[in-house]
Amino acid sequence: MEFKQERNRIYLENEEGNMIAEVTFPDMTKDVVNINHTFVDDSLRGQGIAGKLMEEVVKYLMAENKKAYPTCSYAVMWFEKNKQYRNLLAEQ
Repeated sequence: MEFKQERNRIYLENEEGNMIAEVTFPDMTKDVVNINHTFVDDSLRGQGIAGKLMEEVVKYLMAENKKAYPTCSYAVMWFEKNKQYRNLLAEQ
């Protein structure tokens, strides 16, 4: 499974090149992104793909020295469960 990354977006494609999972995180400021959307195709549900997308976002945040302001309900829940990454959250 190879995630692809574009500016403010990490996603997964199937063999036909169709997007089957993604997380988007547009810039709010130069140092803060808004994790505003996660999507996983029904064919991948229950395989932990959304969590893997969030792990990729965490890698991006750490590499770019950025913080996140999650508004996507999944991202909010993920940060609540993964308290070791709370330091990556922007002040709210």
